[in-house]
Amino acid sequence: MKPLTLDIAISTYRPDGIRRLARCNLPRIEGVRYVVSWQQHEDAPLPRELVREDVEVHRFDRAGQSLNRNNAFDHCTAEWVMVSDDDLVYREEGIRELMESLARSPEVDFATFRSEREGAPKYPERETDLAWPLPKGYHVGGIELAFRRSTGLRCCPEFGLNSPKMHGAEDEALLLTALRRGLRARFYPITVVEHYHPSTGSRSGLTASNLRASGCFIALGWPAGALLRVPLKAWRVARSGRATLPKALWYMAEGALAAPGVLRRNREFLW
Repeated sequence: MKPLTLDIAISTYRPDGIRRLARCNLPRIEGVRYVVSWQQHEDAPLPRELVREDVEVHRFDRAGQSLNRNNAFDHCTAEWVMVSDDDLVYREEGIRELMESLARSPEVDFATFRSEREGAPKYPERETDLAWPLPKGYHVGGIELAFRRSTGLRCCPEFGLNSPKMHGAEDEALLLTALRRGLRARFYPITVVEHYHPSTGSRSGLTASNLRASGCFIALGWPAGALLRVPLKAWRVARSGRATLPKALWYMAEGALAAPGVLRRNREFLW
């Protein structure tokens, strides 16, 4: 069996982000490179811990989390690309196990896996092919995705932190795009990374931009059921105390109504 190669595409920003990445103790694994896109770098020096033959850092001067991720993807050259962030603990045995599983799965184009994190979903108990909608109780996090580089997948620039109006949903949209394009996706019950800090998605209060992204993604994922799903999601957000019901309803509905235009403008990134 031919050895599989993997590029771990890490997006970071600001000098404190690159310093945080330098503390991650990236494991050295044959066939693995760490490809970093560094946004808002302020011409800061590269930490010496990242001056390695298996680490490649690209400074990036445009704004937006999705564009930052895409810049990392554009510099990847391996067979597989794993989506990643700058504040994770990488499990060497998990990365190796994932690479071995992917090497045995030439029919798979998109992979999801487990992470150790706050608010983790109900993962499938065994290796499972994915279709839309996903199994009940399961949703993917942005640090639980990998795809075959030849698929040309990219994050939609209208989603993600520091996008113009919708802060979030870029990672969920990446998986939905893969499935809508007819790519074969599979979940692997392998824990690859750990994340011990509260994520952006678990913040106590949601902004208008967060809520728009959620509503837009619902309308893209369930166009026929969005009229019922958006109010239900808004009620759940309000019940959790992360936004008032009027605020959640207003901005999620605004995002849902924007979905046809987002799809029309972004065929290159979506489907």
